Amino acid sequence: MDLFEKIRADRGPLGRHSDASEGYFMFPKLEGEIGPHMKFKGKDVLNWSLNNYLGLANHPEVRKADTEATQQYGLAYPMGARMMSGNSDLHEQLERELATFVGKESSYLLNFGYQGILSIIDAIVNRKDVIVYDAESHACIIDGVRLHMGKRFVYGHNDMESLEKQLQRATRLANEQGGGVLVITEGVFGMSGNQGNLKGVIELKKKYDFRLLVDDAHGFGTMGKTGAGTAEEQDCTEGVDLYFSTFAKSMASIGAFIAGDADVIKFLKYNMRSQIFAKSLPMPLVVGALKRLELLRTRPELKDNLWKIVNAMQGSLKANGFNIGTTNSPVTPVLLSGGVGEAAALSFDMRENYNIFLSVVIYPVVPKDVIMLRVIPTAAHTLADVERTIAAFSSIQEKLSSGYYRTNELAAQFQK
Repeated sequence: MDLFEKIRADRGPLGRHSDASEGYFMFPKLEGEIGPHMKFKGKDVLNWSLNNYLGLANHPEVRKADTEATQQYGLAYPMGARMMSGNSDLHEQLERELATFVGKESSYLLNFGYQGILSIIDAIVNRKDVIVYDAESHACIIDGVRLHMGKRFVYGHNDMESLEKQLQRATRLANEQGGGVLVITEGVFGMSGNQGNLKGVIELKKKYDFRLLVDDAHGFGTMGKTGAGTAEEQDCTEGVDLYFSTFAKSMASIGAFIAGDADVIKFLKYNMRSQIFAKSLPMPLVVGALKRLELLRTRPELKDNLWKIVNAMQGSLKANGFNIGTTNSPVTPVLLSGGVGEAAALSFDMRENYNIFLSVVIYPVVPKDVIMLRVIPTAAHTLADVERTIAAFSSIQEKLSSGYYRTNELAAQFQK
């Protein structure tokens, strides 16, 4: 079969809906200044779909730092990969400040989060080593694990009994091969909102010899007393061997970092292919990250405002009978029953008639009979935004329960 003919015949579980959904449900275009109130298809919408947790995207100090750094350096500087010609004092300053903030000896900047975690996994293990990872790990972790030439085992989400069974298998195999064991989990899982059971994982170090890599993309800046992440929240920073986070969430920017023991970070600096062979992070992003990190450290009211909205939203949802799963982070899933067609009709109704924009998650991310409304509260939202959204959700739930969306013409398009 011709390669392209195979692709045309099967566009994948999401791609099969592209003709009906592209530009509206998938690849939508939000316009206006980033924040709770933006424009979609020319209409003002209340937006719960951006990971701008601390509201830094349009913070005046951040915008000023970004603008001035761009004027001073442009986007080309420094030119080349860091190892060759793209290093700077400011890159190294940011790395020192990040390491101190998350309680590690050293850190290393990465150009992107997705690319970064892939390359970390690829560099830290070889074919003799064994990976054990949480079943609900983000796609970037899954893809990194797929690069691994050795064995890997998956354990049930946050299930420590399952993890111990897989650690027993992994330990036997690693010992036979002369390798080590790497456990990978997340600080906050981006769909369910669950915190990874970091303390439970670390407790198993008393019985098994392994190292722990934590992807804390949604925890950095939002969790812990100072915002240093989920390990700080759970008081187990020392037990996390490699701490990873991206700038794309609380920092409202581009880039990422990995932190840990100085000798391990130095190894990664000299062995991460995605960084060795890629252009250095542009200076405006470095300067902007320094300003954002300064605000994370010195403006606790940013995180306080976030949690005021989180608590109001999650408390109101539960009080009104909505199922938000077991989230214990700002990520707020609202779980409803219905198929893909109903999800499309519901989402259209929400955007067109209630002027609310949020992500509607469908199969294969969630089971076929589940619709997830993924709400991302931010420090920039207001309590009035919460009240308006709860009222809209109550109305939409009634329509869904009555079968209103099942007979909608739009729903029929997605059932084909």
